[in-house]
Amino acid sequence: MTNPRLEALADAGVSIWLDDLNRPMITSGELQGLIDDAGVVGVTTNPTIFAAALSHGAAYDEQVRSLCEGSNSLENVTFEITTEDVRRACDILRPVYDATHGQDGRVSIEVDPRMARDTPGTVDMARRLWQAVDRPNVMIKIPATVQGLPAITHVLSEGINVNVTLIFSLDRYRGVMNAFLVGLEQAREAGRDLSTIHSVASFFVSRVDSEVDRRLDALIAGSDPAVAEAATQLKGRAGIANARLAYQAYQEVFGTPRWENLRDDGGHAQRPLWASTGVKNPAYPDTMYVTELVAPNTVNTMPMATLAAMADHGEIPTDPVTGGYDEATTVLDDLERLGVRYQDVVDLLEEEGLDKFVTSWNELLHGIDEALIRAREGEQGRR
Repeated sequence: MTNPRLEALADAGVSIWLDDLNRPMITSGELQGLIDDAGVVGVTTNPTIFAAALSHGAAYDEQVRSLCEGSNSLENVTFEITTEDVRRACDILRPVYDATHGQDGRVSIEVDPRMARDTPGTVDMARRLWQAVDRPNVMIKIPATVQGLPAITHVLSEGINVNVTLIFSLDRYRGVMNAFLVGLEQAREAGRDLSTIHSVASFFVSRVDSEVDRRLDALIAGSDPAVAEAATQLKGRAGIANARLAYQAYQEVFGTPRWENLRDDGGHAQRPLWASTGVKNPAYPDTMYVTELVAPNTVNTMPMATLAAMADHGEIPTDPVTGGYDEATTVLDDLERLGVRYQDVVDLLEEEGLDKFVTSWNELLHGIDEALIRAREGEQGRR
């Protein structure tokens, strides 16, 4: 690594993952450069990222032309294109995977988000993705819906690595950690080597502030000066407070005899991953969802702009997470007193998050369908 700010972040125990992937990044050497110079040790993908990648340039044209022949369905073509990118990225990151004994060097790919409330469907697609990518350093992303929790357990019990995504609430996060522990216990009962199973839990940050701030702005616009002042003081603080309390829950769960028993049998703790770390309000520091969440044994998956900001001017504070538990609790309590209901916020964010994932998935399907039509028209024109 050549950047001292990112090196300091890694030295503090934070694994730097990139929330982006496209084929030009793979083929041009850009991803390798980020690994070498910026200390990137993992990659996360989602339907939005794939849809954006497909809509720019001609990097996918050759594969699309080969897939347009025969009776490939739109879903199968989408599956082939996305798994190809992830497979190539896994190969590039394989030296990191080997050097860290599987801790990092990971690339995540998401199950079809339309299956987020379909437990058997999620399990089946997770298996398909695992088998298709066929790399030990792939992670299958499964949304943390109520129906997703048993799917997470089942998939982990089969030895498949899981990135649990779309976590907003502390209660749901505890459910995710329990699903992980049950999965490892079942894997052990089946005679699997626990040391080969890895998982992260993606706790979303900036979206919490976006929704909470929207509600605070309504209070600020009201006629009560005291309420407006209290609301102003709480803007931009909910997301970090929520994430800090998630880390507190992580420390509690992975300090229990139940976990220690699994650890002694070779298990690796499910690391918290801070997701949605790009700042959406330009009034806030552009590195706040990185610098304010520095803690050992965590992952921060950053969009390119956030990674660049950290490299340019990110400063690593001393113990911003464990030293902030009391303050974080006070923030959430103060929001409740103002009528900003925590459960309402996290429930809405989960629903909106799933809707956004499905919308992006449909946009991806639409983009691939258009690419297939162009490819078929091109083939007919050449005949």
